[in-house]
Amino acid sequence: MDHLQLQRVLVHGHERAYLRIGEGPALLLLHGLGCEPSTWLPVLPMLAENFTVIAPDLLGHGRSGKPRSDYSLAGFANGMRDLLTVLQIEHATVVGHSMGGGVAIQFAYQFPELADRLVLVASGGFGHEVSWVVRGLTVPGAGTALGAASMWPWRPVVAGGLRLLARTGVRHVRDLGEVADVYEGLADPQARAAVRHVVRSAVDWRGQVVNMTDRAYLSEVLPMCIIWGADDLVFPVTHAHRADELAPGAEVHVLPDSSHFPHKDHPDEVARLIADFV
Repeated sequence: MDHLQLQRVLVHGHERAYLRIGEGPALLLLHGLGCEPSTWLPVLPMLAENFTVIAPDLLGHGRSGKPRSDYSLAGFANGMRDLLTVLQIEHATVVGHSMGGGVAIQFAYQFPELADRLVLVASGGFGHEVSWVVRGLTVPGAGTALGAASMWPWRPVVAGGLRLLARTGVRHVRDLGEVADVYEGLADPQARAAVRHVVRSAVDWRGQVVNMTDRAYLSEVLPMCIIWGADDLVFPVTHAHRADELAPGAEVHVLPDSSHFPHKDHPDEVARLIADFV
């Protein structure tokens, strides 16, 4: 994957960065809160064997623009419609992880003619429960605290410690490598502000305020696949079972020995599930 480079395009005056690889039917891969397209690298080579894979940096993330803007799920969905239009992609299967799953659901709700199928990986939107770390971002003073916590010189020490813990093999800390990446990204004040806007649009101190209930009918008219890690600490696996109830027409796969990033824990299995589903 060394040859794979971010491409950039202007959409309504704001730069959007994205990865593009492969040929065939389009897959639009949407990352989670504070993440970047690199979160999909473990599955990209396998998916690119059969699909045109587009993995963007969502607005406010990575190398995309970070303006003062609409960071609601609806705003992100609009941005993905505009990106596909600029890239001359008429329709796609939308794959969303975590917050990106919420964006994928909203995209299908707003633009059903553009969405062929939905794949939701440890997605938001299926229950109030969410990690206390995410809820903490909504409280007053969280932005200042994040800024202080991500300052030099302790930033590399903290990030290094998180990655070291992730390599121990202990299942409850295996996601800390991704957490370290998010933590380092929050050193950018614009990225930090964008992340807080995103969280406040979907979460309060009691948990998620956006839910899938009024969009469950999508599973009746749009093929839907749901993939979850059995040990997820961000959105508990009970949300996968709730998804099964809300969307009885969906395929639901719970992967053992996997946490909030099943596409990193079991890339071959997740790539196979997506390819078989499409």
